[in-house]
Amino acid sequence: MLFILSASKLYAQSSWTADNGNGTYTNPLFYDEFSDPDLIRVGDDFYLTGTTMHSVPGLPVLHSKDLVNWKVIGYAMDRFQQGAEFNLKDGKEAYGQGIWAPCIRYHNGVFYIFSNINKYGLQIFTASNPAGPWKQHQLKGHIYDLSVLFENGKIYVVYGVGEIKLIELKPDLSGFIEGSDRVIIPRGNAMGEGNHLYKINGKYYITNADNGRLQCARAANIEGPYETTVVSAKETMGTTLGWFTQDMGQDSALPAADAKLSMTKQSDQLLGSVPMHQGGIVDLPNGEWWGFSMMDFRAVGRTTFLSPVTWKEGWPFFGLEGNLGRSPRTWFKPNVAQPDRPQVPYQRNDNFNAPQLASAWQWNHNPVDGKWQLKGGSLRLHTLPAKDFLWARNTLTQRGVGPESEATVELNAQKLKDGDIAGLGLMNIPYAWMGILREGNHFVFRIFDQYRQKTINKPLKSPRIYLRAFGNFDEDIARLSYSTDGKTFENVADSIRLPYQLKTFQGTRYALFAYNTKGKEGGYAEFDHFQLNEPLADRTKNLPLGKIITLTNLADSRQLWPNPHGMLCPGRSFTVNSDSAYQFRVLDREQGKVALQALNGTGFLTITSQGLSADVRLIKEETPGSLFVWQDMLKGQCMLLSLKTKRFVGLDPHTGELYGADWPGTLPNRKDGTVFSWQVVNE
Repeated sequence: MLFILSASKLYAQSSWTADNGNGTYTNPLFYDEFSDPDLIRVGDDFYLTGTTMHSVPGLPVLHSKDLVNWKVIGYAMDRFQQGAEFNLKDGKEAYGQGIWAPCIRYHNGVFYIFSNINKYGLQIFTASNPAGPWKQHQLKGHIYDLSVLFENGKIYVVYGVGEIKLIELKPDLSGFIEGSDRVIIPRGNAMGEGNHLYKINGKYYITNADNGRLQCARAANIEGPYETTVVSAKETMGTTLGWFTQDMGQDSALPAADAKLSMTKQSDQLLGSVPMHQGGIVDLPNGEWWGFSMMDFRAVGRTTFLSPVTWKEGWPFFGLEGNLGRSPRTWFKPNVAQPDRPQVPYQRNDNFNAPQLASAWQWNHNPVDGKWQLKGGSLRLHTLPAKDFLWARNTLTQRGVGPESEATVELNAQKLKDGDIAGLGLMNIPYAWMGILREGNHFVFRIFDQYRQKTINKPLKSPRIYLRAFGNFDEDIARLSYSTDGKTFENVADSIRLPYQLKTFQGTRYALFAYNTKGKEGGYAEFDHFQLNEPLADRTKNLPLGKIITLTNLADSRQLWPNPHGMLCPGRSFTVNSDSAYQFRVLDREQGKVALQALNGTGFLTITSQGLSADVRLIKEETPGSLFVWQDMLKGQCMLLSLKTKRFVGLDPHTGELYGADWPGTLPNRKDGTVFSWQVVNE
C-alpha cells in the first residue's frame, strides 16, 4: 500500500518512509537502526552508509535523489575475513565489535568506504559502481572514527577522540605515509569523536560529536589552527531515554542464559546522549546545505535524522534562521531537480521464493555456508551446537522497526532432531524467544524470557506453527504470540521489556534461529512467509486537514483557548471541553503548511511581532504570520512551528504566561509546554 491522496495530503504507506507526499518529510529518515551515518553527493545522486557492527552483509550502501527517500543498492562487505570471533567459534564472539563508523567518498571515478574493524585495523573498500562489487583492502593501524579528504594528489585522514589527528594515506592505499601523523586539534577544544572532514570555500571543516551535541572545527589550513563551535545541541525531538541494561558494556563477557541481569528506566527529563550527534553536512546542486546526524532512539537503536543547515558567520548551523542549533521534526524536502517518490529503504517481507534473501536481512556474525539454503520456497536453517540463543550460528536478523512493528513467520519443525530447537527471537540483552524443541519423538512449544528467567512449555499437536513478535519501540515493550492456523494468535508470557545496551551495541532485532542444545549437529528447520507489519506507518490521518480539532497541552492538561480578547491562552479549567470556544479548523495551505481558524469567531491563529508571550494572536484576516508547519509527533501529538519566527508555539505551564512562538523546541518528556495532543471533534 503506497498511494497518493492529493497534492496536499499525506501518502498512505505500509512501511515507514520519511516522505509525507506533500512536499514535506518527517524525521527520522528510517525508524529502524542506522547509526554513524555518512553520506556524499555525486552529481545529482546521494549515497549513504553506516555502522553494522557484527552483522553481515555489512556496510549497506543506499542511494537517493532527494536525501529523504533512500533505497539500499548493495552492501560493501559480504562477510568478515578476520578471526574466530566473527564465526562464533572457539568460545569467541564479536558482539558490539565488528565494523564501525564508515566514511564514504568519491574521487576520480572510484567510490571509497573507509572503516575500522575493531582490533583489526583500517579497512578500505573500493568500487567503480556503488552497487558493487566492492574490493576490500586491509591496512594495519587503528584509525578511530576517521574521515577522508582527497586534495591535490594527497589522501588526508582525520581521526581521534578529544585530541584530533591528521595522517596521510599512500595513493596506492598500501599504508600510511611515514612521519605524516600529527595532532591538529589539541585536547581542551571541546572536541569529541565521529569526525567528518570537508573543504568548503577554501576552508577546512571537521564536524565532531560529544555528549549529545555536534561540534564543528574550522581552519584556513588543514593542519590548523582550528577554532570550534557547537552547531547542533539539545535536539531530542521529544525522545526520552529508555530502559537500559546495567553493567553490560562492549568488553563485557556475553551473559549466560541463566544470568541475572538488571535493567533501569532512565530519567525522562535528561538529555543524555539522545540529542542529535555524530553526523555531517552535504550540499545540493542549487547551493542548499543539509545536515545528517544520529539520535539514540530507545530500544530501536540509533537512527538517522535530516536537518536544514543555515550558514551564519561562516559556520554550518543545523536548524533555521532564528532557531539555530535546533531542528524541525517535519520540514520541507530538499529542493532538487528530480525528487524521488516515497519509497522504503529495504525489502522486509520475504516468502523465501527468490534466489536471494530480502535486502533487510543480516546474519548475526558470519553465516556457515552449506548449513542454510533457500529451498522449495522456504528458508532452511540446519542446527549446529550452541549453548544458548546468542551463541547460535546462522541466526538471521532484521532490525526492529518503530514506532511499532510485528514480525510473523511460519515454522515447520518436522525435520528437527533430538535436542534441536528453532524459532523466532528478540535479539537483545536480555533476550527472549519462542520456538519448537524436539525431545526424542516429541515436539514442545517453548518460550524463554531471559530477564525474568522464565520458561514456559506447551504441548504441540503439530510441528508446524506460526510465530509472531510485536514490538512497541517507543515504550520499550514487546509481546510474543503463536498460532496453529495462522489466523488466531495466542499471547504467551508477560510483556517483555526491551532495553538498549552496549554489549551488542544494537537495537532490538527480530531473529530466526535454529540450534542444537545437546552439543551436536542435528536436523533443520524450515521458515516461510516472513511478514513485517507496521501498524503506524500509514500516517495519512496524522495531519487533520479540513477537520475541527481541540488541542491540549501535555504539560498542564489544559486546552488551548482562543480568548475573545484576541490572544491564545491556556484553558480556564482542566476539564476537557469540546464546545466551539476551544475548537480550531485546520486549513490546508499546501506544501505542508497549515492555518488554524478559531471556531469561536476570533479569527486565525497568527504570530505577531517577535512571537513573544501574548504575541500568538487571533486575527480576523489571515496573514503570512498565520502559517505553521504541523510537526507530526505521532500517536495523536503535534507541535506548531511558526513560519514567521521559525520557532514553536508554547508556554511555561508554571508561570501563568500566555502563549508565545519563541520556543526553540521541546524537552525529551514533551511536558515543557510545546507539545499538544489533538482530538478531532465530531462535526
